[in-house]
Amino acid sequence: MAIGPFRRPGRVLVLGGARSGKSSFAEQLLAREREVDYVACGAVPDGSDPEWTDRVALHRTRRPASWRTIETVDLPAVLGRPGPPVLLDCLTTWLARVMDDCGIWSGAPDADVRLAAAVDAVVAAWQATPRRAVTVSNEVGSGIVPATPSGRRFRDELGVLNARVAATSPRVWLVTAGLPQRLR
Repeated sequence: MAIGPFRRPGRVLVLGGARSGKSSFAEQLLAREREVDYVACGAVPDGSDPEWTDRVALHRTRRPASWRTIETVDLPAVLGRPGPPVLLDCLTTWLARVMDDCGIWSGAPDADVRLAAAVDAVVAAWQATPRRAVTVSNEVGSGIVPATPSGRRFRDELGVLNARVAATSPRVWLVTAGLPQRLR
């Protein structure tokens, strides 16, 4: 689906399932921009997971060479500074990394407080960003109930994060089987 030029207001959330085409659609929203800060929130490939390495390579080859890749989980810093449009890909991998960093899985005593603070900071930065911004996230509300407590916890945290970001986004899209539907 061809997408027209991306116009202000500048915050767009793109949701979709795994391999739904959500990242490609988000990239199309900014396709006419010569400069874009592409924020890769997932783990940097180190060769230990060939499938992940291939997935990251696919994303890289799809992007224009003029787009700058920033590999970070410090989304408030990126969103807080002026610059070209920014594409955050994706909140799902950001949350996975931050839950690890906060000690959720190791049972750190302050893990829940640290996670809540990190999520609050990202939502506040998203709402206040001076930049045109597109973020991608996995929609988890229609999936199966995970079999493990950790799976349910992750699904629940991502669902809440998605709802909070959607509430502050002037535009929200859902991509299913490569077909984008505008929700707002």
